[in-house]
Amino acid sequence: MLLLWLQAPGSSRRSSHLAAPASRLHIFSQARQQVKVTESTQAPRHPPSTCTSIAVMEYKLIGPEHYEQVIDHLRRNFFADEPLNKAAGLCQKGFGNSELEHHSLETLHDKLSLMAVDRSEGPEQEECKIAGVILNGILRPGDTAQALQKLQASSDLNFKKIFELLYSHNLKVDLFGRFKVDRIFDVRILSVDASYRGQGIAKELVRHAESLARKRGFRLLKADATGIFSQKILRSHGFELFSEQLYAKYTDAGGQVVLPVEAPHIKLQLLTKKVGHDDEDEDPQ
Repeated sequence: MLLLWLQAPGSSRRSSHLAAPASRLHIFSQARQQVKVTESTQAPRHPPSTCTSIAVMEYKLIGPEHYEQVIDHLRRNFFADEPLNKAAGLCQKGFGNSELEHHSLETLHDKLSLMAVDRSEGPEQEECKIAGVILNGILRPGDTAQALQKLQASSDLNFKKIFELLYSHNLKVDLFGRFKVDRIFDVRILSVDASYRGQGIAKELVRHAESLARKRGFRLLKADATGIFSQKILRSHGFELFSEQLYAKYTDAGGQVVLPVEAPHIKLQLLTKKVGHDDEDEDPQ
């Protein structure tokens, strides 16, 4: 499990944060593109009234050669502003967090993560220009309990606050038994660069992730959606509510709210979607 978050179009630009094996999702975007993973698409990079440049978007798997760029993207667009990270004061805008970055890299090693790349400047440029990413991992029975146990060794108290909530909530349910699966496609992080928001990139990343899950034989997708925007976008893709936790009711032994998350983000939602196997389409390369 990790964390998935995306700032709403028009919001102030801050960095956003990755999280560990507990998926946190906070997303909002208007889908106006219809693209295949193996194809490119063109969409306005900025509103027509302010800019006439055209972004040529390509959706592809993230490889080891992209890891450094992906982490840099997350430092600038994800770490600080994700609702739980922000409530805990985990890090400052533009800066990373060693534990979040470690867990993000662990997710990338599952080789199920995708990125949206702006090819407007040509496919031969030395470094791809990342417009957005969706980090997906494999969740197996026992992983969450093991992650919670390892979490106790962390010296980052704010990091522990966040993941104790995520892990404990997930341990209250048995998705493997309920859906009779032995592995789950865990949607963990969704992030779109501030200059590309409002173009439907987040929705396309979710759509391509679902397609990849089908091609790889997964039967269940899940995500821990930490904010209202991610909850809306996942529900629009057919994800259904499995369980939820109000932040105001997540308190310590003294009755104090552990994570004072700002409105409109009032609850964590664990969302799931059942999928079938797809043999016809090719995997993204």
